[in-house]
Order: sequence, then C-alpha cells, then structure tokens
Amino acid sequence: MKIPTIIPLSFLALSLLFAGCGQGNHAHVEADAQAGPAAGTTTLLSSILSPELDTKAKWSVKKTILSGGKQDGVELITIDNGNLVINVIPTRGMGVLDVVKGDLRLGWDSPVEGVVHPKYVDLESRGGLGWLEGFNEWMVRCGLEFAGHPGEDDLGGGNKMNLTLHGKIQNIPASEVEVSIDPEPPHRIRVRGVVHEKFFYGPKLKLVAEISTVPGSDEFRISDTVTNQGPNPQEFQLIYHGNYGSSILEANATAHTAAKNVTPFNDHAAKSLSSWQTYAGPTNGFAEEVYLFESLGDENGKSLAVLQNAAGDLATSVHWNVAELPYLTIWKNTPAREDGYVTGLEPATGYPYNRMVERKFGRVPKLDPGQTRSFTLDFGIHEGADAVKAVVDRVAAIQGEDKMEMIEEPPDVSTEEKAADEE
Repeated sequence: MKIPTIIPLSFLALSLLFAGCGQGNHAHVEADAQAGPAAGTTTLLSSILSPELDTKAKWSVKKTILSGGKQDGVELITIDNGNLVINVIPTRGMGVLDVVKGDLRLGWDSPVEGVVHPKYVDLESRGGLGWLEGFNEWMVRCGLEFAGHPGEDDLGGGNKMNLTLHGKIQNIPASEVEVSIDPEPPHRIRVRGVVHEKFFYGPKLKLVAEISTVPGSDEFRISDTVTNQGPNPQEFQLIYHGNYGSSILEANATAHTAAKNVTPFNDHAAKSLSSWQTYAGPTNGFAEEVYLFESLGDENGKSLAVLQNAAGDLATSVHWNVAELPYLTIWKNTPAREDGYVTGLEPATGYPYNRMVERKFGRVPKLDPGQTRSFTLDFGIHEGADAVKAVVDRVAAIQGEDKMEMIEEPPDVSTEEKAADEE
C-alpha cells in the first residue's frame, strides 16, 4: 500500500512582503527585495519534489505568511494544479480567496482591502454586521452555531441570544493544517484544516475542511465534516457562500438551477421575481435581491447551479447533494463596482434568515453527541459554447418535466406568536 505524502504545517513559518489585493483586489505576492527573489514563497509539495508521481501536469503547493496592514500574520496556502491556482486561507476558517485560470478568476472585487486577519474583525460592530469588515473571499463558510441575518434569537425559557451576521467560523483560524497528495492516480492534491468553534457553556463543534483538485484539471472540490463534540444535541447551520464578480458576472449574465420552487426573500426581491435568472450590469444604488430555492436532485441526489456569461461561452458550476444541503440561495448584488459587484450561489442547510426564523420553518438541523455530518461540493469551469450548453442542459435534465414553482410572496418570517407560546 502506497503512503500519501503529507506535510503538517504547524511548524512551518515564512515572512514576506505582500502587496495587498491591489488593482481589482487580485491577490499578488512579491518577494522581499532585501532577501532576494526566492524569499517570497516556500514550496511544500510539487511535481519536482515528487518525480515518482506520474501526473498529467506540473503542480505545486506553496505557503505564504502575509504582512502589513490588517492582513498581517495571515497564512495563505496556494495550490497550483498546472491549470488552476487556488488560494486557501487557513487563518480565515479555511476560506478560499479566489480560483484563477489564466485570465479567468472566480472571485470578486470587494471594497475590503487585503486578506483581513480575524483579530481585526469585530463581529458585534454596526449592529452585528461586523463580519462584513473582512468579507472579500470567493468562498466563505457561514456558521456553524448559527448563520444568516443578525438579531435576537429566543431560545425559550426566557433565554435570549444576540446573533451576529453569518456566524463565527470564517473568523476562527484553523488550529491544524496539512497538505498531501494521493499516491495512487489521479493523485489528488489536498489541503485540509481543522477549525474548532467551541465555547464554555456553548457549542462544541469541529469543522474539518478540505479543498482538493487533480493535477491538470479544471475542477476542484470542497469536502467538509462537522462534528458535535459535546455531550448534548447541538443545533448547527452551514451556508457555502460562493461569490462571483469577475470574469463571468456582467450585464445579461444568467443563473441556472434545478429546484422545486423559488421564493423571494422579501418584498423588494418579489418585485423582480420574474427576472431572477438575469443580471444587470453595475448599477449605482442597486439594492440587493435574494431568491430562495428548494433544490432538486438527479437520480443520485445531486443538484447543480450554473452562472454563465452573456455570450454563453464561459460558465462556472457547483454540484452538491441535496441530502446534505437541501437549499440554495442566489444573492444578486449588482451596484457600482466600487461598492462590490457580485452574486452569490449558496448551497446550504437552510436560508439566510435569522436563526429564530429558520427554526420556525424547521431548517435548523441538530447533531447528536458525537455525530458527524459530511458535505461535498464539486466546482467546475466551462469554456466554449459547447461546454457551457452541456452544463446548462444538465440543469434542465435535473429539472425534467417538473416545472419550478414561482412563489410570488415572501414567507411570513414573523416569530412573535411562536416566541409568545414558548414564554
């Protein structure tokens, strides 16, 4: 049996000069001129270091410690599979800064500068909206104890709790990180981190987050587990907040997904329900529109969402299992570019309402003591009209003859009656 090459990162360290997100907020790393051209990176694994592996492309995994400003001390792990470059941020809950293929980039140009260290994020600021102070990644996990909108949650028995936007997990650094490559073909490259959301008199949740890809591929995968390490059942929520604003999003870009129904998040979104699939170009003063989908799966339970450009010759996709993530949110946020031109494709355990609302609708799952749940999402990049048509046709095949129901009114999210009953 071949043993995988594994490097734990607990004992590796490197300092360098990081030139912020710069123009377009595209991360760019430069070597310290005083230390010479080799100072800007440490190679952890690579096709050069592992010549015994017969891979289709040259590949590498590198580590950087960023310095300067609010990103000071942030750890960045870069996977280059020879086709895609994936930047993972262990310091920010194993989020993914962006994914780059040539001139194509999965990511967005947030007004937030740099890769913000969690120590500079006050989740309680601005009425619980402080999470936004560090929000500029392509993939953000929202959770784990709670996700969604800030506000008060009534726990019953006179117990109340103030929740902040989208939870804490993205602002908790990974305590363990390792990189590895499978010894057997196709030699999948993996970056895995452990993030603990554990409190005295609170949740005891463990996230094991993995980002992986195969050398030369234009696909990559997120494979996570969440475990309740406490002695009692524990509520949890998880939203995979994927954000797309460069390369593909533009005027007349379109979104596609298979679902039983689509519901507007609020009265404002309801006004544009008929055009939920189509995007505007950057529009100063645009107010976000949010749409909620109860996802449909194929014969294997897999659902699919696609974002394609206006010309129909470039797209990105995400597959997930509806048994793991039954719901999808599409967040349309197309203001002026300076304010953050972006859309979110967000498979999740529920919708981004406050947890008290989600509990009312039965969308807050629980983990028994010691129980683990797994979540797998596969992402792809599709270039050329034929490739884009094929993935959009796949959405249509999952939808089949079951027409998506358009629910014109947003749900009744009032919780006063339920809270009164509990009191």
